[in-house]
Amino acid sequence: MSQHVRFYQTGSFAVGNRLLPIQARTVQSDPTRSNSLTSGHRACRGCGEALGARYVLDAAMRATGGRLVTVNATGCLEVFSTPYPETSWRVPWLHSLFGNAPAVASGVAAALKVRDRGDIRVLGQGGDGGTVDIGFGALSGMFERGDDVLFVCYDNQGYMNTGVQRSGATPPAARTSTTQAVGSAPGNVFGQGKSAPLIAMAHEIPYVATATIADLHDLESKVERAMGLHGARYLHVLVPCPLGWGSEAAQTIRVARLAVQSGLFPVFEAERGNVTAVSPIRHRVHVEEYLRPQIRFRHLFEPTRRADVIDGLQAIADRNIRRFGLLPGRRHEATVCYHAAGRQQPGQQDRGLANRTPGVRGPAPAM
Repeated sequence: MSQHVRFYQTGSFAVGNRLLPIQARTVQSDPTRSNSLTSGHRACRGCGEALGARYVLDAAMRATGGRLVTVNATGCLEVFSTPYPETSWRVPWLHSLFGNAPAVASGVAAALKVRDRGDIRVLGQGGDGGTVDIGFGALSGMFERGDDVLFVCYDNQGYMNTGVQRSGATPPAARTSTTQAVGSAPGNVFGQGKSAPLIAMAHEIPYVATATIADLHDLESKVERAMGLHGARYLHVLVPCPLGWGSEAAQTIRVARLAVQSGLFPVFEAERGNVTAVSPIRHRVHVEEYLRPQIRFRHLFEPTRRADVIDGLQAIADRNIRRFGLLPGRRHEATVCYHAAGRQQPGQQDRGLANRTPGVRGPAPAM
């Protein structure tokens, strides 16, 4: 009988590569990695999006044996990596408009299909502005048609390269240039915005997942898992932005980890609309520990502590923890939402989903 062994380091909660066999180590620890987004670009110091894109593309390159085409929406990632005539990309890379990256990626996938090049895979990518807001219609269409594309959203919770404006992924109470920290309800309004991962789940596409740059093993495994499937797939990666969030550049990974540990950013996987696995919170923190390192939330603590607003954010975190069963031993509620509505789960049994244990991360089902 085999047992899935998990390694943790005290303090950092990260898996040490030296504790793992070579085949289980991260792509980033491999000296022969693709280095898809190479050095010399103009990202800000501590940019989470630069890390996320490199991690995702290198993992996708390994998963596909280097047979990969990527489409990039206009945004931070495109601006800092390709100032004409330079480029930091070492993969086949197309730049599209702000809102049509999913449509362009679908077109590339269709063209490859016509040319009988099913061995070449397509990966679309964009920020939360180009994904959650401006490109949302094209993304939904891609999901509806089931186009053979993995689309990755690098979520830094705002329009950072154009002046830190609010996006549909900006959290409540956050200060941006369009949600000023003034008045009785400072910052972004509670109850607005949208969850792109949950909307993607509602399309019942083969695979939806969330991840952060704080857990490299988890992020890379989800990319490899997604590239092993066909059809429309979606990966939502939290990438802290020192410029827009007002956090220390050296604290980017820590801030991403605190987002997960507080419950404000649930990390999970879903297949055909069902949550199949979550990353449990092993060291839970109050939302205040996540908020304090960020200047965009400073108005909640100075000149006086806004307990009412902080309590509202803690309530959101608590709801996420209940909804996804983020504390060990607790069953999540999200898997039952479709059963309650009487909706079908097409392809569930033949994909082996019944072998997965809800609420606990485990090996991917056999395809």
